Amino acid sequence: MSLIWDGMRASCLCGSAPCLLCGCCPSTNNSTVTRLVFSFFLLLGTLVSVIMILPGMETQLRKIPGFCQGGTTIPGIENHVNCNVIVGYKSVYRMCFAMACFFFLFSAIMIRVRSSKDPRAAIQNGFWFFKFLILVGITVGAFFIPDGTFHNVWFYFGIVGSFMFILIQLILLIDFAHSWNEVWVRNAEEGNSKCWFSGLLFFTILHYVLAFAAIVLFYLYYTKPDDCAEHKFFISFNLILCVIISVVSILPKVQDVSPQSGLLQSSLITLYTMYVTWSAMTNNPNRECNPSLLSLVSNVSTAEATPTSSPGMVQWWDAQGIVGLIIFLFCTFYASIRSSSNAQVNRLMQTEEGKGSGGGEEVGEDGLRRALDNEEDGVTYSYSFFHFHLFLASLYIMMTLTNWYKSDTTTQAMQSSMPAVWVKICSSWLSLALYMWTLVAPLIFPNRDFN
Repeated sequence: MSLIWDGMRASCLCGSAPCLLCGCCPSTNNSTVTRLVFSFFLLLGTLVSVIMILPGMETQLRKIPGFCQGGTTIPGIENHVNCNVIVGYKSVYRMCFAMACFFFLFSAIMIRVRSSKDPRAAIQNGFWFFKFLILVGITVGAFFIPDGTFHNVWFYFGIVGSFMFILIQLILLIDFAHSWNEVWVRNAEEGNSKCWFSGLLFFTILHYVLAFAAIVLFYLYYTKPDDCAEHKFFISFNLILCVIISVVSILPKVQDVSPQSGLLQSSLITLYTMYVTWSAMTNNPNRECNPSLLSLVSNVSTAEATPTSSPGMVQWWDAQGIVGLIIFLFCTFYASIRSSSNAQVNRLMQTEEGKGSGGGEEVGEDGLRRALDNEEDGVTYSYSFFHFHLFLASLYIMMTLTNWYKSDTTTQAMQSSMPAVWVKICSSWLSLALYMWTLVAPLIFPNRDFN
């Protein structure tokens, strides 16, 4: 019996056929299982990065006899490991570099795969053990990269990649809001309309209330009467843009061509825009305009909370970083299981609505359950674009865990930088522009099908 079970596990890990469910995976389509496993690889790398960046980790490693250079020694054994590299922001850069290389490699390999009959589809949907070994190998190699200019160069890669990933997050949030609104409105039409419409109204008001509260707090704590002009502009301008998209979303002409649009979507996008604005302001090097969360909670002045001897040092686990990780986890999971009827979002995300076979499971002659291959006639998502999305997600995680701070090659400190501020703010503007496009595109091009 144990030999049979070992064979099952080996087939699931190493096989090129659709992933064997092994009696524990849920009954689902092969395309969904594959995306979930690749997302698990990303989340596993994220977890390792989080552990490596925990405060005091280097101190604990130095206590291990015979491990870290300069740490506790064992007579006759020389400590060879440079613990400065395997913990802290350097380890996060290298871990995320490895994940980015891994997903970019698969993005290049999977270009123009049209169906599961393509030989490359077998690589996409199987051989998990070997793919895991490849990821581990790249990760080990990344820790041997000399410091030099690596961190500074990879910082700018992270800036660009994170900018693009923020836009993808916005697209996924738009899709989620559209799907949410569509399902609840359909449920309201089928029965108990008062309950479902009350729910839509509640969450719409909740999103706007949270966004308004955030704006008030921004003006109170991130602006000064005679300073912080950039923050005043960011808050006011984004507020105006959010009001505009909210009004446009309920215009009669927009409702005629896009009846699925409404205030629920606009409220969620408004709340997300406020988060990005807050995230941008927390990267301002000017500590008078960027108080730490600790100073806000304990009513400590900025000067006392941030010593002048170490300006711009990283504040690990700040609130905006935690919120960013939560949004990232949600979007990564949603991207793995999404099945959208929104044609515009499907085109942007390179997915196909309703393509492939129906869901369910296959039972082989050996009685074992297997994920159903639903892509024999055509893939349900772009393999290449999905990996490119995870490539960008790796860069976003790197920037989020290091608070978008840039390393100083002279002092080895992590410091805030204005480029990170402007990248986030510009991404919020472009995100709002994308959402506005989803509203007005059917009006501009009436002959095209946007449903």
